Amino acid sequence: MDRNEEFMRVALEKARECIEYDEVPVGAVIVKNGEIIAACGNGRETENDATAHAETSAIREACKKLGGWHLKDCELYVTLEPCLMCAGAIVNARIAKVVFGAYDTKAGAMGSMTDITQLPVNHKPEIISGVLQEECSALLRDFFRAKRERGARWNK
Repeated sequence: MDRNEEFMRVALEKARECIEYDEVPVGAVIVKNGEIIAACGNGRETENDATAHAETSAIREACKKLGGWHLKDCELYVTLEPCLMCAGAIVNARIAKVVFGAYDTKAGAMGSMTDITQLPVNHKPEIISGVLQEECSALLRDFFRAKRERGARWNK
């Protein structure tokens, strides 16, 4: 198994944990020098916070652990293509590389709906897409299918 798949599997595990809390199953892991320094899942429902995406939570955790907001030597592994908010946070944190699994054609900001690296931003991370894409996509697809079958609605 290559390095990208290894860390994506950890992100997938964080995503699977989200299901227990009826959170959209997205997981993110931040790595520095081959070591995981942050691993988070979505927390919007449990934290009642629209910004508690897996990526932003992992960025906050990594910044606290490293004692600063520059994550220039870090890599982010996330099961779903980052949205525009998360892409902005990635640029602002100066994350060197982003590896994502599933594409998000409705909100993805690293190639699908838009591509933040095509904008005149001050930092452009390396982007690797489609790592364990089928596993990442299936987890999301199965979550939303089960939710529809239960007739579940988002709270509020």
